[in-house]
Amino acid sequence: MYKFLMIAVLLLTAACERGPSAEQLAKEKAAQMKLHSENMLWRKDRIDRLTQPDGWLSLIGMHWLPKNGITRVGSGEANGTRIGVGPSKIGMITVGAGNEVWLQPEDGVALTIDGQPVTGKTRLIADSQGKASVVGFDNGNASFIVIERGGRMALRVRDANAPTRKGFTGIDYFPLDRKFRFEANFVPHEAGRTIEIVNILGMVEPMMNPGTVTFMHEGKPVTLEAIDEGDHRLFLVFADRTSGKETYAAARFMYAAYPGPDGKTIVDFNEAYNPPCAFTPYSTCPMPPPGNRMDFAVTAGEKKPRKL
Repeated sequence: MYKFLMIAVLLLTAACERGPSAEQLAKEKAAQMKLHSENMLWRKDRIDRLTQPDGWLSLIGMHWLPKNGITRVGSGEANGTRIGVGPSKIGMITVGAGNEVWLQPEDGVALTIDGQPVTGKTRLIADSQGKASVVGFDNGNASFIVIERGGRMALRVRDANAPTRKGFTGIDYFPLDRKFRFEANFVPHEAGRTIEIVNILGMVEPMMNPGTVTFMHEGKPVTLEAIDEGDHRLFLVFADRTSGKETYAAARFMYAAYPGPDGKTIVDFNEAYNPPCAFTPYSTCPMPPPGNRMDFAVTAGEKKPRKL
């Protein structure tokens, strides 16, 4: 009996010394190739969206509008709201009750709203009220929309020739790492729940908080609060031990799919990306909820933006 036990131990030891089987190695290689292929597509789509003519890199200004007041808009010095691109006089903007915003265009100026010529006084839809109206000028190379943050209205101005867009040289990434791709459990909150989120300007805004995602990291559960921006995806705003060092100090962003009937989703930090405020001062990025600040380094996804 002792001889048989010794033979079994020797065989088991030899198997361990041989390492993974050919089948295991093939599965590992296939999983790594799949991660690489999916991540390369994600990176391409990310760069395409970031660098498009009206993407985040084209922002050149954010101008707060008077509450229940009137301001003239244009690039000329005489305007109450002077923007950095476009005609000297664009028109007059009125902010009324209920934060309704109206544009009266200057005579003779060529403007469009959502691609259609402007012929008279027109209401502008803010981003908080639906799909924001895009006021275009300079032959479509420049535009502005109305945004609402903390109950205040502002113009967000874009220029396809912005230095941040023209000077963009790419994004640096951590190496792809499967250990930062987790299967997570989604636990829903009660319907209609919101969470107060502080943005980069210090304003507090309630955002839809559909639930939490929980995954295991080095044997310990990690739980993140999720936000729903209205596109039925789980939006995760987080910070970790790389924040302010290898990665942008304020936060990084990531999306996960809503789970199926089993309550499972995938949290893949290889798709963690820099918020718009990492590239431009003219954005109003949300900061992580207190519970979304993780006490370990997430060495996956995007690193700090390159300096121009």
